[in-house]
Amino acid sequence: MATVREVTYDLLRQLEMTTVFGNPGSTEEPFLQQFPPDFCYVLALQEASAVAMADGYAQVTRRPAHVNLHTAPGTGNGMGNLATAWHNKTPLIVTAGQQTREMLLIEPRLTALRAPELAQPYVKWSYEPARAQDIPGALMRAYAAAVQPPAGPVFLSLPYDDWQQEAAGGPVVRQVSTRIGADPRRLADFADALTASRDPVLVVGAAVDRADGWPAAVALAERLRAPVWSAPAPERAGFPEDHPQYQGVLPYAIGPLTDKLKGHDTILVIGAPVFRYYPYVPGDYLPSGARLLHVTDDPAEAARAPVGDSLLGDAGLVCAALADLLPPPDRPMPPARPPADPPEPGTPMSPDCLFATLGRHWPDDGVLVQETPSNLAALRRRLPVTRPMSYFTMASGGLGFGLPAAVGIALGERHTGRQRPVVAVIGDGSFQYSVQALWTAAQQRLPVVFVVPVNRQYAILKSFAEHKHAPGVPGLDLPGLDIPTIARGFGCEAAVVESPDALAVSLAAAVRADGPTVLAVPITSDVPPIL
Repeated sequence: MATVREVTYDLLRQLEMTTVFGNPGSTEEPFLQQFPPDFCYVLALQEASAVAMADGYAQVTRRPAHVNLHTAPGTGNGMGNLATAWHNKTPLIVTAGQQTREMLLIEPRLTALRAPELAQPYVKWSYEPARAQDIPGALMRAYAAAVQPPAGPVFLSLPYDDWQQEAAGGPVVRQVSTRIGADPRRLADFADALTASRDPVLVVGAAVDRADGWPAAVALAERLRAPVWSAPAPERAGFPEDHPQYQGVLPYAIGPLTDKLKGHDTILVIGAPVFRYYPYVPGDYLPSGARLLHVTDDPAEAARAPVGDSLLGDAGLVCAALADLLPPPDRPMPPARPPADPPEPGTPMSPDCLFATLGRHWPDDGVLVQETPSNLAALRRRLPVTRPMSYFTMASGGLGFGLPAAVGIALGERHTGRQRPVVAVIGDGSFQYSVQALWTAAQQRLPVVFVVPVNRQYAILKSFAEHKHAPGVPGLDLPGLDIPTIARGFGCEAAVVESPDALAVSLAAAVRADGPTVLAVPITSDVPPIL
């Protein structure tokens, strides 16, 4: 008779989940023993990096990923990036080892106390099976929960003595739907409101990209003849940013966001929260006389919106359906936004100069991963995202995601055969949160390029301090960090790049390399405004 372990591995094969991210611990070794040769184990040197690698991998492969953590301490280490996966709506199956059932009553060392509660509230479902034979069924349920909208992580705590128990039967694989169709009556109401609108505006979010909805969003925008904004702080790009109707990214504060939308009588938000705000700048949620229509596949997101009427549905499907329902309007196309002025040259480079240089020399079909909070406005001004599935960052706002996520994305590009070049822009402060992920990139020989703007400070926190009138905050300067030496210690090629011409040459060489490269770029230390 087959063991629980054998049946579980068969189930993982049938679910096409043969890549496991983790950092092995003693409670996981009975599951990992005699690791099957048709599986791939991706070793991270810390659990937070393992979770973020799996997050990036799942997003770029469009399939759930498996993360294996070490009981309570390992789960605790991974929690920051588990919260990011929750906000990113990434389907992850997180399994953690648990002490043997023989000793759970006396709570020996490395027992996860109340294990299902540990990962909450940042998982869709959390469970410790009542008996060993329930593990395959629990894994199937976890998979179904993770992929159904809104997608997200799930958590299983698995006692280590369960794996050699006799299974109750073979794996049972079920198929579940991953897209939500809209209520036809509600859809017609939205179409009627848009048809009657004098001056509509479209706000798109990350769910458009997750739904492979760029063509449908473009068709809807062109049918509406409406300007298009990205929702505040998007974790993915939902619209081609070189399109003449595209206006930019909305600010993430109440008053300034409302000011950007003044004059519009109908605001259609598709695939984003209404809205993601921080810092707090008071104001009206909507311009006077405006109506907001909200399309989301997340009932909780619809429920917590402070204003607007909601429609539950897949962002791509709803865009396509609305475009079919709307008659051609008689208004002209909105004017294109004016181009940004050329950046001023100088040494060290300004963030605008750095990102304008990257934009001029961006690799064909390149994927951008960013975690540089203080430089984000400059990056979005100078480096437009023009292809689907080509921009990734953290929806949570928590640092430590970008560097390991880029590693997972590059691995996903290899496993899917697309082999798109991956360039990660990671601030010198963010770089330190998950720096050990460089080792995995080097061991896997992944040609990721890490561009590190070096301003030797937590500039984003200085911006917040100014905005909040909080002078004298300690710990905001970062002297003495030698980024290239750190990178070489983990097995990466590394260099300091100080001019636009040198950056262009170094970037071209790094994209062609057979392993990871870190390019440290000194930039000006001016503190940008938070809004």
